Amino acid sequence: MKERRTLVDGIGPLDRSAEKEFVFGGKAGTAPADTTPAPMHREPPASHHGPATANRMPLSTRIRSDFGTALKRASLERQLSGTTPNTLQDILEEALEPWLRDNGYLPD
Repeated sequence: MKERRTLVDGIGPLDRSAEKEFVFGGKAGTAPADTTPAPMHREPPASHHGPATANRMPLSTRIRSDFGTALKRASLERQLSGTTPNTLQDILEEALEPWLRDNGYLPD
């Protein structure tokens, strides 16, 4: 049986020029000026009624399958048409807020 060797040993000497040519598209040795990705900033949805800095907490529950299917369909159709709210989270928050207010669980 052959003796096992590491992947690096199996590859042998590395040709860094070919690697750089592939990565930088023929401009070997020249790196892009700014390799740091721009920070992603996501604005809160316009339909959000709560404070702009609302903290989120994970919540897991089970709902009827027909509700889940309808909710997913509504979300996809609203995303395609550009209507807000269109995410599952935003739709659920908008639906729950009136019930929580009406039953005294949120301040008016």
